[in-house]
Amino acid sequence: MRRYLSSVRFKYMAGMVVDATGSGMYLPLSLLYFHHVTGLPLTEVGAIVTAASVIGLISNPVAGVLIDRFSARTVLVGGYVLRASAFCMYPFVDNGLAMFAVVLPVALGDTSYPPAIQSFVAEIVRGAERDKLLALQRSLRNAGMGLGGLLAGAALALDDSGFYIVVLGAAAGYLLAAGLMSTIRPEAPARPAGARVSRKGGYRMVARNRPFLGLTLLNIPTAFAYMVLSVALPVYLTSELDAPVSLVGIVYAVNTVGIAVLQIPVTRFLIGYRRTRAVALGAGIFGLSFVTFAVLGGLSTGAALIAGVFAATALFTAGELLHGATASALVAQTAPEDTRGRHLAVYQLSWAVPIALAPTVLTALLSLSATGMWLLLAAGVAGSAVGVLRLERRLPQAAVHPLPPGPGPAVPETRPTGKAA
Repeated sequence: MRRYLSSVRFKYMAGMVVDATGSGMYLPLSLLYFHHVTGLPLTEVGAIVTAASVIGLISNPVAGVLIDRFSARTVLVGGYVLRASAFCMYPFVDNGLAMFAVVLPVALGDTSYPPAIQSFVAEIVRGAERDKLLALQRSLRNAGMGLGGLLAGAALALDDSGFYIVVLGAAAGYLLAAGLMSTIRPEAPARPAGARVSRKGGYRMVARNRPFLGLTLLNIPTAFAYMVLSVALPVYLTSELDAPVSLVGIVYAVNTVGIAVLQIPVTRFLIGYRRTRAVALGAGIFGLSFVTFAVLGGLSTGAALIAGVFAATALFTAGELLHGATASALVAQTAPEDTRGRHLAVYQLSWAVPIALAPTVLTALLSLSATGMWLLLAAGVAGSAVGVLRLERRLPQAAVHPLPPGPGPAVPETRPTGKAA
C-alpha cells in the first residue's frame, strides 16, 4: 500500500506541476494572444471566448456520463489531449471564425476537467489520503501557475515569437500531463467487477440524492466568494479605495503564495476533524474577510488602509485553506461510487455558473453599492456555513469523518439514500 501511494503521489505531483505550468503560461495572455495574432478588437475576442465557454458547459453532463461509463482517467487524459491538439492549431488562427473553432475544444476540455480530476482522485486514494492528495493538488497548481507566468514573461521578452512559444508550451504541458496521468492506475477497480452503470436514469439518481444536491446548492455563494479576488477586488481597491494599482498584484501574490505554502500542513491538521466543520469554518472566515473589506470603505488612505487590506486578504486566504481541499474531499466521498462522475458533474455546475456570471453580477453590485456588495457576499457565505452544519447528519459518516487508511481492507464508502436520517 505504501509503495503504491508513493508511486501515485510522485506521478500525480509531476502531472499537476506540468499541467499548471502550461496553464499558467497561457491563461494570463488568453485574450491578448488572439488580439495580437489576429488583430481582432479585444471586445470581439472577449465575446468569442465567452460564447465558447458558455457552449462548453454542455461537456459537463456528458463528462459525468463518460466518467461513469469508462473511467475518470480516460476522460481526464482525453481532455488533456483535446486541449493540447487545439493549442497546436492556435498559430494558424487568422480570423474570428477560426478562433472560435480552436477555443471551443479548449472550453470543452476545461469544463470536463473538474469532475474528471475529482473522480480520478476518488478512484486512486481513499479516506484521509484523499484530503492530502487534494491539498497537494491545490498547492502544486498555485506554484505551477506562478512558474508558468514567469516562463511566459521570459518568452515574451524575446520578440513576437514569444506568443507562439507560450501556446506550444501550454500544449506540451498538457500532453506531458496526459502521459503521466495515464500511467496511474487504481489499485482496485473503481466499482465491483461485473457491475454496470445503467444508460438510463443516471441523472435522475442524482436528482433524488437530496443531501448531495444540498451540498451543491450551498456551494454557490462560496463559489461567488472565490471569484472576488480576480473580479471585484481589483476594481474595489483602485476605484473605491484609491489604492495604487501595484497593490492589486501584491495582494494576489500574498494569496497565491499562502495557498502554495500552507495548504498541505493545514489540511494535515484538519484531517482529525469533521470535514463539514472545516468547510463551514472556512465559509465563515470568508464572511469575516468580506465584512473587513466593507469596513475599509470608511477609512482614509494611508497605513491603516493598507494594513486593513492585508488583514482582509489574510482572512480570505485562511478561508480558502480551510474550505478548498476539504470541501472537494467531502463532496467526492459523498457521491456514490457507481454514479460518482454524474454527481460530480452536477456539483461542478455550482462552480461553472457562478464563474460565468461573476463578472457581470459582481461588477453590477459594485456599481450600486460597494459596501452592499461585501455585506451581501458575507451573508451568502454565512448562510452556506450554517447550511453545511445542518446538513451534516444527512451525509455519509465516512464522508464527514476522514478515516486514515489502515493495514486492513479499505473501508467501504457509505452511499446516501437521499432521505433524511
